[in-house]
Amino acid sequence: MKTGLRCAYILLLLLTGYSSFAQTGTDKNAGNNTIIAQQIPPLERIEPMNWWVGMHNPKLQLIVHGYKIAERAVKMNYPGVTLVQVHKVENPNYLFLDLVISSSTKSGAFTINFTKAGASNLTYKYELKQRDHSANRAQGVTNKDLVYLIMPDRFSNGDPTNDSVPGMEEMKVDRNQMYARHGGDIQGVMNHLDYLKDLGVTTIWLTPEITNDEPHASYHGYAVTDHYHVDPRFGSNELYKAFVDKCHAMGLKVIKDLVHNHSGTGHYFIKDMPMKSWVHQWPEFTKSNFRDAAVMDPHASAIDRKIMLDGWFDHSMADMNENNPYVQNYLTQNHIWWVEYAGVDGFRLDTYPYNDAVYMADWARKVKAEFPHLSIYGETLVWSVANQAFFTQGNTVNRGFDTQLPGVVDSQVKDALNEALNGPNGWASGVNKLYLVLSQDFLYQDPTRNVVFLDNHDMSRFYSVVNENFDKYKAGMALLLTTRGIPQMYYGDEILMKGEDNPDGLVRSDFPGGWAGDKENKFTENGRTDSEKMAFNYVRTLANYRKNTTALQTGKLMQYIPENDIYVYFRYDAAKTVMIIYNSGDKAGTLATDRFSERTAGFTSAINIVNNAALGSIKSIDVPAKTTLVLELKK
Repeated sequence: MKTGLRCAYILLLLLTGYSSFAQTGTDKNAGNNTIIAQQIPPLERIEPMNWWVGMHNPKLQLIVHGYKIAERAVKMNYPGVTLVQVHKVENPNYLFLDLVISSSTKSGAFTINFTKAGASNLTYKYELKQRDHSANRAQGVTNKDLVYLIMPDRFSNGDPTNDSVPGMEEMKVDRNQMYARHGGDIQGVMNHLDYLKDLGVTTIWLTPEITNDEPHASYHGYAVTDHYHVDPRFGSNELYKAFVDKCHAMGLKVIKDLVHNHSGTGHYFIKDMPMKSWVHQWPEFTKSNFRDAAVMDPHASAIDRKIMLDGWFDHSMADMNENNPYVQNYLTQNHIWWVEYAGVDGFRLDTYPYNDAVYMADWARKVKAEFPHLSIYGETLVWSVANQAFFTQGNTVNRGFDTQLPGVVDSQVKDALNEALNGPNGWASGVNKLYLVLSQDFLYQDPTRNVVFLDNHDMSRFYSVVNENFDKYKAGMALLLTTRGIPQMYYGDEILMKGEDNPDGLVRSDFPGGWAGDKENKFTENGRTDSEKMAFNYVRTLANYRKNTTALQTGKLMQYIPENDIYVYFRYDAAKTVMIIYNSGDKAGTLATDRFSERTAGFTSAINIVNNAALGSIKSIDVPAKTTLVLELKK
């Protein structure tokens, strides 16, 4: 069967019911349209493939996949481990095993036996490991940190030998095609940790590094086909753990990107689904309407809400049915597995509004129970502050229950920053929008847990958003690194990488110098142009100042209503007071500071953090056009 026809047939199966056979294939003697059953291995896999003793939750559910595995009896014997129930489901190629692991269970290995009269015995050696409680594991990402977002395929190729892996759906590596794979990998990121450390970064967020074995454009990582293995074109599980360990040894943290809402259609449990209700089924392919308001609208129709939550994200991304308890257990255990295995410090949750809210709250409670310091924030690209707050924990907007989600990706602050830099000033526009958005922080239980950003892999790059205006670029970076919350940069922001969000995907270009033979190497000072040097040094100065200044991390924020195009706010604690002044106008201005006496009382002078220039008096301050001043006040 041709690839396109095969994909179409699999999609039809997904929309009308689970596959009753293990895999599809072609009968060479019967013509291209004939589907035949191909037997999968008798015991193809068990997941999670190992677990740990001493977990808060003693329950563990194993998913077993193998050809007609449900015809076999299951036996095991290990002190402290009880096989409570064996679940047979619609597809005989699956069993779900409910185990209880007592608190007294010792680490070790035991055999799970699958027996059937007249057939050879199948065995699996299952290991229970000892948990690692080292202080630098699962330590959490907070407003003390600066996050740097990397798409591994586009950052650096540290191991050319894994560029093309035999047997995978997509073999081609072509850096001239934006939607092809380019060869970047985890080793490439590891090779440049010193660069990131020097820049002032404290936390690295990789877009999903687990396997995406899809025939086209699978480089981004959001169409997962194997939840338990790093994509071999990025490296291995062992290398990923080594990456996390190296980061921790250097004082860096790691965020893992999770996708609850959907899985790639190439996943084994999509090609051969355990049951029809494993994914959301529709009479014909139905995309989400992508309207988050339907989730919170008290007047919403049931169909609008259903299409929002249950519609598929794309043809290659099957929408997981999170009301199914087997799906719930699978996803929750997988995410706990990765934290315990690798020691990551936080989770970023992709497409958060599209998930089942009750399940996500339960998921968060279970993850927090195992890892109390782990940070969690959800992607909520919505259109109002109230919409964002709706998804955060604390029931602060009368949702009716607690989502258990500590923070969100703060797209409202992002939009307000862009408006402050580019928009005409009005009562609620221009720089006033930034003031007004932050004034709504009362809607959150704690807005400092939100991640603030200027761009990411799904939108136009910041330097292009400000029309490559270097003054606006610097002003925006200063605002990002001094406002409340957890700041996040996108790889290449510091060297003025540009690109519009369009069908060519130019916002995901390669980092120059990440590949052997690149004509320019922006990882080195000598490889940067004069403007790139200025940008890099500007960001590095502010980022490292922030890293060493608690007032910009955990200090309070006090802002003042913008006047005459100038916006002023303070970050302060017992140690320091930092005054931030943004002139959004096209003309230089002189700011009289008597209005700010509540925060300036007792201070007489200041230091400009960017150029180390001293201001002998702060009674009035000259502010150039389109400029953000960051001033540490002195007595």
